[in-house]
Amino acid sequence: MMRVEEALKEVLNPITSLEPTNMAIGDTLNLVLAQTVKAPMDLPRWDNSGMDGYAVRASDIVGASKNNPKTLPVIGEIAAGSFPGIKLDPKTAIRIMTGAPIPVGADTIVRFEDTDEEHRQKNQEPLTSISILKETPNGEAIREQGEDIKKDDTVFKHGTPINPGIIGVLASLGLAHTNVVRRPRVAILSTGDEIVQPGKTLGAGQIFDSNSHSLAALINNLGAQPEMIGIAKDTVEDLSEKIAAAREYDLVLTSAGVSLGYYDIVKEVLKQYGDLSLWTVRMRPGKPVAFGMLKGTPDDPWEKTIPLIGLPGNPVSAMVVFYILARPAILKMMGYTKWDLPSVEAILEDPIVNFDQRRTYARALVEKKNGIYHARLAGPQGSNILTGMARANGLAICPENTPVLNPGDKAEILLLE
Repeated sequence: MMRVEEALKEVLNPITSLEPTNMAIGDTLNLVLAQTVKAPMDLPRWDNSGMDGYAVRASDIVGASKNNPKTLPVIGEIAAGSFPGIKLDPKTAIRIMTGAPIPVGADTIVRFEDTDEEHRQKNQEPLTSISILKETPNGEAIREQGEDIKKDDTVFKHGTPINPGIIGVLASLGLAHTNVVRRPRVAILSTGDEIVQPGKTLGAGQIFDSNSHSLAALINNLGAQPEMIGIAKDTVEDLSEKIAAAREYDLVLTSAGVSLGYYDIVKEVLKQYGDLSLWTVRMRPGKPVAFGMLKGTPDDPWEKTIPLIGLPGNPVSAMVVFYILARPAILKMMGYTKWDLPSVEAILEDPIVNFDQRRTYARALVEKKNGIYHARLAGPQGSNILTGMARANGLAICPENTPVLNPGDKAEILLLE
């Protein structure tokens, strides 16, 4: 049997990052920058106030306290979005809002709470003067020009994954669009006469297609673009038609038809379209896996070569193999250089039995108790028990050569959330 690491290496070797495209920044979440972003301006663009208060000179309020207030005339007010047209003279104050530019002459901000403004307002006194009730040091609550970003700084490097904070920074720099690695288009194909789309009527011996929908959700969650291209019946003609329709995609995922079963014709049809390898991977669930590069037929060669990952038909197996093999492939296409699932070490509350020397990925519920991670099984571990996968937030690993992990033992947990 093939080791998991070997299978992953074989899958990733022919995969390359897709070409860049220019997109509105609001559409780029979870994509990867295909350019280096340099700052066209300073951020902040000018010295501004970090709070609502009064702009003053620190030297004018030395020793100020509730018992020794320093009263200053208020010579104006500056709101956010306006630029000061007045200069702060010595022994005066200017009322200022958060984000408003600092007037010339001011070197500190006294917050409203450290003045008698509230008292004056309650007594309906005009704010023509203000008493400072606390000494404030030079530079207090002043956000300096370029404090966050300086003009021409490299803000983000090529290859940076985009999160909500990055989108905010790009917007703050006035960048409405940016270059990113485009989203992979992933074709999802289920196979089997027994498979029926949800919403239709089941016949004798038929089941609803859960795999396509689970896989589409997993692909969407990565930021790629899934498309369910149908259910292929167990005939060479129908399967060939479905495979031919996948030529415009970047990756094809099939489910079922990759085991050694008598009725599995998928592998025979796929071999007509390219190089295909059938693997038995040393993992549970998910031992049967197919991988190949589709090139079209001799009579109808395709313009590009498309990787195909053939997943097992059992729903839990399909999802686990997706996490371990297909997820890294999609992330690499998207320009990511790191694709390992995050992991923690947890104390097991249930045993995990490994009876055939395969790496076991047990569906588990992970939670932190008193600062320590604990994990328990999310239900029965059969590869058809999809509810356990729905409840799980982690995969607890029992290594290949470990026959059992007992309650109290520590295990590596791959986090799914």
